[in-house]
Amino acid sequence: MLGAKRILGWPIIVLLWLMLIVVTLATRPLLPVDETRYLAVAWDMWREGNYLVPHLNGEPYSHKPPLLFWLMTMGWHLFGVNEWWPRIVAPLFGLIALLLSARLGRMLWPAESRLPRQASILLFGALFWTIFSTLTMFDMLLAVFTLIALIGTVDAALKGGRRGFVLMGLAMGFGALTKGPAILLHVLPVALAAPWWASNIPSADVGPKSRWYFGVIFSICVTLAISLSWAIPAGLAGGEEYRNAIFWGQSADRMLSSFAHARPLWWYLTALPIVTLPWVIWPKLWRASKAATNVSGDGGLQFCLVWFAVAFFAFSLISGKQLHYLLPEFPAIALIAARVLLLYEKGDIQRAIDFLVPGGLAIIAGILMIFAAWLPLSSGLMALIPEIRPEAGILIVMAGAVVISIRDGDIWSESVRLAFISVFVVLALHFAAAPYLDRRYDLTRMGAFLHKMQLNGKKVAYFGKYHGQFHFLGRLRDSFAVIGLRSGQEERFLRRYSDGVIVAKYRDVPRGADPLFTSKYRRFTYVVWEAEALRTNPNIGNRR
Repeated sequence: MLGAKRILGWPIIVLLWLMLIVVTLATRPLLPVDETRYLAVAWDMWREGNYLVPHLNGEPYSHKPPLLFWLMTMGWHLFGVNEWWPRIVAPLFGLIALLLSARLGRMLWPAESRLPRQASILLFGALFWTIFSTLTMFDMLLAVFTLIALIGTVDAALKGGRRGFVLMGLAMGFGALTKGPAILLHVLPVALAAPWWASNIPSADVGPKSRWYFGVIFSICVTLAISLSWAIPAGLAGGEEYRNAIFWGQSADRMLSSFAHARPLWWYLTALPIVTLPWVIWPKLWRASKAATNVSGDGGLQFCLVWFAVAFFAFSLISGKQLHYLLPEFPAIALIAARVLLLYEKGDIQRAIDFLVPGGLAIIAGILMIFAAWLPLSSGLMALIPEIRPEAGILIVMAGAVVISIRDGDIWSESVRLAFISVFVVLALHFAAAPYLDRRYDLTRMGAFLHKMQLNGKKVAYFGKYHGQFHFLGRLRDSFAVIGLRSGQEERFLRRYSDGVIVAKYRDVPRGADPLFTSKYRRFTYVVWEAEALRTNPNIGNRR
């Protein structure tokens, strides 16, 4: 039972992970625009057989390198084209990250046999990490390659020789193929600070600084060799605009002048308490952190602090900010928390507040969700309630009740019970939102209709910037014409494809013509029109 002195280690983590993935696949569609876009790129790669230059709607796609798309298409070669494989690639990397975090913890603190498992459950139980364990994004892959690179860094410090530096270079190279040069911000600060933290790790010796930094430079050369082995031929094949984008746009432009997701310098700091739930509301962790303020003799803590703090500061300076950019630093937080908890455990006694605060807040959150219809909410939220299942909040209440009612066990057992809160919150959100997501986010039926149009020989045009929302969902074979972005595009399309169809998105659907098909998307409606309708009803082009 949960209150036993020792709850099964990895089996319980894998079981909870499987539960999350099964529920995600069963209740949530691919989410526009990110998830549908990434699968559209992989679908184009698969369909055209062009694995060198990723494409979206027939145009080179420069925003991300190809590794995730390669992994998606690799699964299709093994299992056939399906939706489930691309959707579990990132979650599988999330599971691998838990194993690698344990491995890194074992290397940093070899005398602490319980720390690796403790760090893994703390990482898995972080609500933000749990949520992103279910999404098709690049950051879980990047977290894995960051961990492998840092394991190589520690291996080089512990054993000397080139093996660790080779591993670091290989991992950074594959990280660059995942999300560009961002991997360097996650890894190099730790490698450069090795003479400091390694001096406080048993058996570690970086040797002369010149030799160590030569090894780091060697790792960077390996990274460049891997990334350029793709980027150079891809740049030559993709044309000048694509070449400039992958060599410049993925780094300096995005860091120095990003207008997408531009946020103030302090934005990450204000978000930190939210993304570290539920651990931030665990009194025991606060007491442990307060008692472990001196890290001068702990090389493992120094290692993790450099890892987190430098990346946190560097990403705060970059104008474009998204919370998931910091996912590769979450293992550092988990390792720090595991270390201070186990140090503090020896002199600590169990206190009721350790269970009442997180468990009680979970119960309150679940009750508020269940009775949301009776709360003084905004009109927008009230309109949402009939489209969801508020009763799913009972899962959160149950998780909170487990935390409060079972109080025996060690740090590991307590951490597992708190991790249940995160898992059951994510499960509850999926069950509650399933009807809404089906009606407002699932574009599968629209994709199927457009597939039928293409089979009938109809050319499809999209009004505005197209993000690939329909191409994988409809298994579409032909790219869309894009209209409405430049003067004269509509007229040229009508002259050439008078029997075609047009897809447009509206807040208020214009009247005066009969749509061929409609599909709700959030507060908008996607509409498919006959092309001639635009000629006879120009207001169709007035998208509001």
